[in-house]
Amino acid sequence: MKAVLRFLGLATAVLFFASTSWAQLLPAYGGERAGASALSFLKNDLNVRSVGMAGANVSLSGDGYSWLNNPAAMSDVRNTTVAISNGFVGGGVQHQYAAASWAQKKDITTLGIMTNVLETGAFEERTEFQPQGTGRLLYGTHAALGVGIGKRLTEQFSLGVVLKGVHETVGDYRNTTAAVDLGFLYRTDVKGVQFAVAIRNFGGSSALSGTYLTSLFNRTPVGSLNKNTLPTEFCMGISGNAWQNGSRMLRVAVQLNHPNDNAENYRLGCEYSHNDRLIVRTGVALNVAGKTWPALGFSTKGRMGPIPFWIDFASTPTAYTGMASVLGLRFSLHSVQK
Repeated sequence: MKAVLRFLGLATAVLFFASTSWAQLLPAYGGERAGASALSFLKNDLNVRSVGMAGANVSLSGDGYSWLNNPAAMSDVRNTTVAISNGFVGGGVQHQYAAASWAQKKDITTLGIMTNVLETGAFEERTEFQPQGTGRLLYGTHAALGVGIGKRLTEQFSLGVVLKGVHETVGDYRNTTAAVDLGFLYRTDVKGVQFAVAIRNFGGSSALSGTYLTSLFNRTPVGSLNKNTLPTEFCMGISGNAWQNGSRMLRVAVQLNHPNDNAENYRLGCEYSHNDRLIVRTGVALNVAGKTWPALGFSTKGRMGPIPFWIDFASTPTAYTGMASVLGLRFSLHSVQK
């Protein structure tokens, strides 16, 4: 436990210095594109391991959450796995993720189905004539349902794809579209080094449909609404074991993200595992507005009869919405031999 606390203290100090110093040296080209894409709930990270490492996720080995970040890593999962997580957004907004994955016996392939749902809860309809509310409650629901496959083509190289349908309802307006996530993962035999590339939320533009107007005074009928792109993001990263002594290991990950609706940003993360029963994580996001403090997270392992499970938690301080936290739970059922 003392080693864990020393690691957290040192890593937090180093990453805080990095975030406050390096962020001033990084260019902000592309920042003018902020807010240009719709369906921004798809950008929220509900992978608890990833959140604890500040989003340095694309080159990590797979677990039940990896459909969110790099489906190629899911070929590492050689059992039936169920993973759920909940993001505490605040303001009555709930964001949940759930996935089930099945490893195939014939080859090193994992299949999965996943859902990603954000609900705003009820909010009052207001107009300039009735600023206190019209008495009508509105709801916002944003959901994605996907199916995925992660396959190891060779001992070193894996490929993964997720196809997902996306639907949103905001009051009386609706939008339905589709997106694809595609990832590659290459493993080496040197210090556990892994390279990865992924593209997330790739698809065409879409628009809300609907004609409802709360007040008709000085209004024109609703015509065709503007189309907006999906929040597509290109990611590339590398990770490896910086130190290892028996069951104790320190793993470091570095990642570059190129979103289509904001400036490029960089993620640095590390995790210390004493054994598979306790893992602690920290990381920092560079060139990301509102995130100057390091993220922190941990995982702990337990057992429910013959079924092992992991409780995962991660939190990131933000300048605008306070602490952004994610809590997750993973179950690992019967295994499949590699």
